[in-house]
Amino acid sequence: MFYTFLLLLLITRLTTSTTSSSSSHQKKIKNREKGITTIHKHQTRIVEDPNQIIEEISRLTANSNELSTCISPGGLEFSYKYFFKIKKELLEKQKKGKHKGIRYVTKIEKDNIELVKTYLNSGIQIRHVNNLPPMSFGVSDKEMSATIEKMEGGKKIQSLLISTESSYIQHFASLFEDLWKNGVNAEDRLKDVEAGVDLADIEVISRSSRAQKLYQDIVKSASKEILWIFPTTNAFLRQGKMGAIPLAIQAAKETNVKVKILVPTSKLIEEKVQQLKQNCISCLIDVRYIEQMSETMATILVVDRKHSLVMELKDDTKTTFDDAIGLSTYSNSKAGVLSYVSIFENLWKQSELYEQLKTHDRMQKEFIDVAAHELRTPIQPILSLTQMIYSNIDQDEYPHGKKQQQKELLEVVIRNAHRLQRLTEDILDVTRIESQNLSLKLEQINLDELILNAINDAKRNQLTKQVSLLYHQCDKDNAVFIQADKGRLNQVISNLISNAIKFTEEGTIIITSKKEEKENKVVISVKDSGIGIHPDILRRLFQKFATKSYQGTGLGLYISKSIVEAHGGNMWAENNSDGKGATFAFALPVVNK
Repeated sequence: MFYTFLLLLLITRLTTSTTSSSSSHQKKIKNREKGITTIHKHQTRIVEDPNQIIEEISRLTANSNELSTCISPGGLEFSYKYFFKIKKELLEKQKKGKHKGIRYVTKIEKDNIELVKTYLNSGIQIRHVNNLPPMSFGVSDKEMSATIEKMEGGKKIQSLLISTESSYIQHFASLFEDLWKNGVNAEDRLKDVEAGVDLADIEVISRSSRAQKLYQDIVKSASKEILWIFPTTNAFLRQGKMGAIPLAIQAAKETNVKVKILVPTSKLIEEKVQQLKQNCISCLIDVRYIEQMSETMATILVVDRKHSLVMELKDDTKTTFDDAIGLSTYSNSKAGVLSYVSIFENLWKQSELYEQLKTHDRMQKEFIDVAAHELRTPIQPILSLTQMIYSNIDQDEYPHGKKQQQKELLEVVIRNAHRLQRLTEDILDVTRIESQNLSLKLEQINLDELILNAINDAKRNQLTKQVSLLYHQCDKDNAVFIQADKGRLNQVISNLISNAIKFTEEGTIIITSKKEEKENKVVISVKDSGIGIHPDILRRLFQKFATKSYQGTGLGLYISKSIVEAHGGNMWAENNSDGKGATFAFALPVVNK
């Protein structure tokens, strides 16, 4: 920064300036008492005589129309000792509208609260800044002065830079305004200090090299616990290269520091974690896996619940810390650090519950899979034997009335066996879909033939309802071909037609296929004139068990949508605009014959 250059200038010019004689000092004092001020136009110089420095600061203060000072706690005492009387005179001028006022930024601590109160009571404005620049400076509308000395105990300044250069004045005025803007009101800070509340260090670090050094130092300082949240796989891998995780292992070995890590799961990470645990078998290192966080792109480190470091990812594809990290924020604020601890612990508990749920879900799916297969085994012989008995009734020597009764009873058995068979197949399909094992036997098929076969099957199974089924082909002269699993696609179309019949007491169901040339896809729709889709069901229509019907399980549409999506298509539904019935549709890509 610019003031760093001035610090170097101050240090290098310590031996280049000359001091004035005592008679010269006395002359300047007399001139000041008479109201005569001397300003060196466009001059930057170093003053090394402590007494002359006091005179120069007095002159700068008395000659100002406004005064802004950034000063160390020791400098605050020095200023009170030598310049408070002059500043009280300026404050009197301010009351008369002849001065714009005096402002200080400093660090308010237990040792200087009484002095700060004295300044405040006099009318000086003060704000607290925890991380002051490495120099004290004052700037008026005409001059600026600066020193790198801390002035502990009100000790006199041995070297002071003074300048009337406008560029210096403007820069230090701008620097002061930034400090003032980010400072804490003195009254609020005094309340915190008197209440025993410590204002913590919070630092925003722009340089990755500085962040890396601080990162390593914080990990080294751990005595009890290290908590880590890594948002990506690469974020974790970079820690090994820059040495943070080896430092944590060393702390775990030597001082039994507990190390807890939350990291996205991947095969590479799991291998690295196994290596880590093998290298430190007796260490208290625990790793749990979380989903990769797409929105929270920052590595979070908390050490001993006293320090936190949040490192934003600038470019996660980079392999080195310097290239990957953007801004970092360090804090030892108790409230801030404990907030990150709370975030970590919540994620830690969620990861534990997630693992339990995964285990439970896996066991549940295994049970359902076994149960469905076990149900499938007896259903087939039940259907086969019952249908055989049904066919042989007419050949048996039963009275006519008795034969009809036997047929009706067997029809109930057959109908319910078919329902149980469909339920079993649906459960198996859901298990395959959720375990991502739904396999497709793709072949090129004629879509019109497939739809007509599904319609004919539906007509044969329709026994009581007076519902007409109509098919509108998109192009009767040119067949539409798609690449699909014939059985699975027939399952989808049959399910949509079956649902339409179920919710339509009478009327017409129109099945349409329409080719969309621009997008090279075909849209198949089933429009009924039934009761429509209930509003409560519409928003979750394609989820599992979404049904208000006393018939069915609500799995059909979930399975159908999954099958369509597995073919690279999509499915949707809506109530018809005339208020009668609903339309279900899905789109699939078309292939050349």
